[in-house]
Amino acid sequence: MPKSKVRKKTAYTPPTDRRTPVKVKVAGPSNLFYKIVMFGLMILGLVWLVVNYIAGDKIPFMIDLGNINFGIGFALMIVGLLMTMRWR
Repeated sequence: MPKSKVRKKTAYTPPTDRRTPVKVKVAGPSNLFYKIVMFGLMILGLVWLVVNYIAGDKIPFMIDLGNINFGIGFALMIVGLLMTMRWR
């Protein structure tokens, strides 16, 4: 079987007519208030669900909300978790 020919590869050179790269502003660490709100929402959602399970039938406004309590608790935790995406 005949041997295949080996081709030389030319070095890649980027085109010169492209724009120059833009420097991105480096963002510093998150504000302390942002962290407090983020962790506070996660903990508040957890506490809301725990209170709903333990004493939800003894608290008048939680009785009125019914199953919406689960939505409130999980929504608070999800908002806190979504805030972690912007945490630096």
